[in-house]
Amino acid sequence: MRYRSLDPRLIIETAERLEERIGERFPEAGLRGVAAELVSLSRDLAKAARDLEAPIWWLRGVIVAAFMAGVAVFLFVGTILPLDRISGADDAVQSMQGIEATINTVILAVLGFLALVRTEERIKRKKVFRQLRGLRSLIHVIDMHQLTKDPAALSADFKPTANSPRRITNAADLARYLDYCSEMLSITGKIAALFAQSVDDDVVIDVVNDIENLSSNLSRKIWQKITLIEDRR
Repeated sequence: MRYRSLDPRLIIETAERLEERIGERFPEAGLRGVAAELVSLSRDLAKAARDLEAPIWWLRGVIVAAFMAGVAVFLFVGTILPLDRISGADDAVQSMQGIEATINTVILAVLGFLALVRTEERIKRKKVFRQLRGLRSLIHVIDMHQLTKDPAALSADFKPTANSPRRITNAADLARYLDYCSEMLSITGKIAALFAQSVDDDVVIDVVNDIENLSSNLSRKIWQKITLIEDRR
């Protein structure tokens, strides 16, 4: 069972270790600050995903109370106020109308009860969306940091302009920098997967898959750069 689910503690430890590795190799790089933010976000989201596993007890209490109140009303109408007190016993038309109204009321009550039951699912879904919004933004921040790390800067005939960003001219350092970015994107996908593990909701799973696809596509672009660097070396 240990390897059938994601362990938030191990994900956080991996993010912390990655931050230390980036700090050792690129102590002055902005990527180190992004890695620190990834560690902080992984802790917050791991806690949020764990909290979502617990039921919303106050909401379930409201649902039970509403259900009991509805049952009490139907018992009151069906026993204390029988149909022969409301209309004449020989009035078949009014009796049929009363039965039809009762059936419609029961159907509406059942639909309302189901809506209350799904309220907990909708509340948790909104919380997941709110948490994953920050994770998606961090993914784009990571992508911005690798954007200017172009293997073309390793060419002997490369001529930077006055507005060119600061480049990494060592092939090994550039490949390592890009590899760190790829690892960070991979961790973001695992953090998102914690919510799919905590909340059994098809909509949440689709959103998590969307974030994982985003991080995977950006990581694939990074590895294309790493491949070019290895070919130059």
